[in-house]
Amino acid sequence: MKIAIIGGGAAGMMAAAAIQERNPDAETHLIEKNPGLGAKVLISGGGRCNVTTGFSDLRLILDRYPRGGKFLTSALHAFPPAAVMQWFEDHGVPLKTEEDLRVFPVSNDGHDIVGAFETLFKKTGTKLLLRHEVKSISHAAAFTLTFKDGSTLTVDRLILTTGGQAHRHTGSTGDGYTFAECLGHTITPLAPSLNSFISQETWPRSLAGVSLPKVRLSVKTSKKFEFTGPIVFTHRGISGPAAFALSSMIAFETYTPAHPLTLHLDLLPFMNQAIFEADLKAKLAANPKKMFKNLLADYFPKSLVDTLLQLLKIDGARTPMQVAKKDLQKTVETIKNLPLTLIGRGAGDEFVSAGGIELSEVDPYTMESKLCPGLYFAGEILNIDGFTGGYNLQAAWATGRLAGSSASGKVES
Repeated sequence: MKIAIIGGGAAGMMAAAAIQERNPDAETHLIEKNPGLGAKVLISGGGRCNVTTGFSDLRLILDRYPRGGKFLTSALHAFPPAAVMQWFEDHGVPLKTEEDLRVFPVSNDGHDIVGAFETLFKKTGTKLLLRHEVKSISHAAAFTLTFKDGSTLTVDRLILTTGGQAHRHTGSTGDGYTFAECLGHTITPLAPSLNSFISQETWPRSLAGVSLPKVRLSVKTSKKFEFTGPIVFTHRGISGPAAFALSSMIAFETYTPAHPLTLHLDLLPFMNQAIFEADLKAKLAANPKKMFKNLLADYFPKSLVDTLLQLLKIDGARTPMQVAKKDLQKTVETIKNLPLTLIGRGAGDEFVSAGGIELSEVDPYTMESKLCPGLYFAGEILNIDGFTGGYNLQAAWATGRLAGSSASGKVES
């Protein structure tokens, strides 16, 4: 049996590994147009490679995928995060789980992750076709791949793991979508995901680098979207895990200078407005000689307090007796509902496309096409994307392993 995998990223590498583990007699061709494997894996997590998540509750994990969570159920049951971690440990890559439950190589080097596959492929005789760009695919009794140089390869089964088009310099330029359409598949609308937010307001610039551990972000379009988690202010707006998560929820919304979108920040989501107001009033009463800004600094970094008071045009040096009731009310309301006008998308810490192969056309138990027998999909080419924190690589490992196992003819029980 001859099997070709187009795309040497996370899903493609894991698919090739699964084929060799399940069916060592299969002739496996892993095709990559870059000079080496795993270009996006190497730069993910700032080069550290956030391999997967440390969470083990699959229901919680599946909720971290705005698109494709239900479809992923079978693949994640077959190859959950714990199994992914064990796989890499067994292949010579020690891992560590950090406090926020992100999992990295102990070395903090994504080269170790790619290197594990390279070592495996040398041992198993997987045929690596690097610097090979597929230009077209035809299908009759078999799949015939035509390369840019005019050469061809005919195989019995084909796995497409070409990724999305979120980070084009790594080779993820959307070629797989064209191949899939030629083989009868539908591509859903595409959009960037996991981005930071660029704001119309310039005040975040003065807070660049300041982080808050828990902020509720919300946006209301045709429906309300919200997420609570850490944020970081930037020179252009806000970033951080909560911003990335919300950005994936609103991946298909438009926000530009011509069509802005209002984001609301609840800076104290663990305290409702009435309780916060009462708590602040109690602090004011108990500290009659303390400056208003210093009392607010019990809740927030001083730089954020100064910025908020400047926005509200309130003198933070006033004592509690000098703070007008309307100014106190305005402060409370702003902290619980701070508006920020979104006018664009900035860079994130992952490189993900929302949208892809229509999932109803793919068998979630095998990753095989329902329209073209012998064709399989895995990874970001599918209409699956998750939050930051290892979820996208986890989906790639799980769908890649399932596609490879299925294509080999020997699926895991």
